[in-house]
Amino acid sequence: MTGANPHAACLQAPLSTLKGVGPRLSEKLLRLGLRTVEDLLYFLPFRYEDRRSLAQISQLTPGESYLFKGEIISADEVTSGHGRKKIFEVIVGDQSGQVLLKWFHYRRDWMKRRYQNGRQLLIYGEVKFFSGRREILHPEIEFCTAEELPTEQLRILPVYPLTEGLSQKQLRALCQQAAGDYASCVETQLPEELRRRHQLLPLSQALLHLHCPTIDCDFYALQQGRDQNRRTLVYDEFFYFQLGLALRRQGVQLEQGRAFNVAHTYTRPLAKLLPFNLTAAQKRVLGEIKNDMMAQHPMNRLLQGDVGSGKTIVALMACLIAIENGAQAVVVAPTEILAEQHYCQFQHWITELGLSVALLTGSMAKKQRRKILEQLATGELHLLVGTHAVFQPDVIFHDLGLAIIDEQHRFGVKQRHELRKKGPNPDTLVMTATPIPRTLSLTLYGDLAVSVIDELPPGRPPIKTRIANKNQRQALINFVRRELDKGHQVYFVYPLVEESENSELKAATEALETLSAELGDYRLGLLHGRLHSRDKEAVMQQFKAKELDILVATTVIEVGIDVPNASVMVIEHAERFGLAQLHQLRGRVGRGSTQSYCILVRSAQCSHDGIKRLSVMERSNDGFAIAEADLEQRGPGEFLGTRQAGLADFRIADIIRDTRLLELARHDAFELAREPDFMHDPRFANVRETLKQRWGTRLELASVG
Repeated sequence: MTGANPHAACLQAPLSTLKGVGPRLSEKLLRLGLRTVEDLLYFLPFRYEDRRSLAQISQLTPGESYLFKGEIISADEVTSGHGRKKIFEVIVGDQSGQVLLKWFHYRRDWMKRRYQNGRQLLIYGEVKFFSGRREILHPEIEFCTAEELPTEQLRILPVYPLTEGLSQKQLRALCQQAAGDYASCVETQLPEELRRRHQLLPLSQALLHLHCPTIDCDFYALQQGRDQNRRTLVYDEFFYFQLGLALRRQGVQLEQGRAFNVAHTYTRPLAKLLPFNLTAAQKRVLGEIKNDMMAQHPMNRLLQGDVGSGKTIVALMACLIAIENGAQAVVVAPTEILAEQHYCQFQHWITELGLSVALLTGSMAKKQRRKILEQLATGELHLLVGTHAVFQPDVIFHDLGLAIIDEQHRFGVKQRHELRKKGPNPDTLVMTATPIPRTLSLTLYGDLAVSVIDELPPGRPPIKTRIANKNQRQALINFVRRELDKGHQVYFVYPLVEESENSELKAATEALETLSAELGDYRLGLLHGRLHSRDKEAVMQQFKAKELDILVATTVIEVGIDVPNASVMVIEHAERFGLAQLHQLRGRVGRGSTQSYCILVRSAQCSHDGIKRLSVMERSNDGFAIAEADLEQRGPGEFLGTRQAGLADFRIADIIRDTRLLELARHDAFELAREPDFMHDPRFANVRETLKQRWGTRLELASVG
């Protein structure tokens, strides 16, 4: 990953090139994702140990780690107080006092030979206090002489993530060997002006220092990850990723699209048909979308809006702009339930306007599917709503002008591009009700313009959220009864312990049995992901028609369920969900003018941190604030789940910790991408080559270089 670098081949050499690395060690290193010399160079310590000064034994304070010298006073195997466990104990002392060293895992004969009375030790470890005395468990040991300590043993030591069978000492030696022999092969390819502006160091110098820190460095800055060496590497990593996003976004903008004419042929009649007025936020966002659709280049926009903010009607308005210009539109949703919900909503308004809409799902009958595909290909069909089935090769549009993807985080980035290929550079709008924190948005959706509906329709009281435990079950059931007796409806949602057909069915059916015993005098329905789509739709229609009082469900109802009469959401084992997912589930209630409630039922095993995390939901209804907290607590990978294939895999940078550098690098990268001759100017040849090597494939930048 070093651009037009003559030493690049050295960096791609296998780790067996290093002294002492054979097949067995290579296998262990591979478990850490380390294959090449370059991998090892960029495998940075996660913390450091300050061993620059020696402590006296009398200064050792429990809970802290120290480097100190001592002489062995006694060393022997002892039996623990219970008479079963063998422990090897060494007492060491200096002129100020004594401390006990303990090993629970050892080879007795080897330890007896190694630790003999009178030998001098250099010891490092965390001090604990047990049975009235200070002790250190499994300390790091070096043997030394009674004379003054050699200065090379006073140093700052890096600490690396490990895997089974690999010691810290081994990995430390390998990283230092790689840094000493190969760091000089890593060349900086950033534009010189940026390096000067931000006082960035050569990459080779930064890598060498982070693996082999000097004794006079700023230890606090190093430990906090705020020194100039790490800052250099983080900026470099962010810069090239953001440059890739900038070119991808620019590539869309430079493509010739169609400039739609907003004649309001259908949008104004629809506005008159609606039983409500658009909010100011909806009008603002719709204006941004209209401007994009009127431009000569294709729209590439992300629409964020909290649950219930009214994204769907904005999406329909955008579809009507394409349709009134003679083009077709498609809306893709991740689940059949959500697709069916969109279809039902759109069908009502579309038919009023004399237009046609159809639903395409994977479970559809062949005859019905064939008819829809024929209407789509001839242009008879104006709007298609569907699931992943839309991506099939035989789904051919007559003239696709607008592609909308709902709940974008459920799809991979490549699917967005697949959909765009189904028309002549159609406008693209991706929507999400999962609020994406700004830091994540800059990486995951950095190639998109962003619109946010940050206002809920008037007349909706905030949802009241409370945490309950299993001991409050009867009080919960009594509360649910009171809401049901008012004529309202209730959701009970259960998590899955495992993702399997059997476990989902079991979780849902067991929940139904329990609730039937407690609330059997009310009408209960069951909804889970293993039901056939016809059965799902039948259950949902019963619930919407108030033929069911209680809907027992798994997280299949996370998105796309709109029943204004439902006033209570009970989420069992709430600690098993992420905060963003809990917020999504909570959004299934509070969709009318009735006061609504969300009860988060935690298990007895819920930890203190788990309760603290759930309390965020009690305090806030702001989806963006909740998403930020969720991102900080769980990290970007878990926040999005495994289905998101487009998340950047940074080796050093951390989008939460390094937000400021991310924004700085983004500004610089987008500025450089706007240079008129960036793609051809010889001055940027190495920058283009580095970008191609690092991100060309993953960001589909085949034309770079």
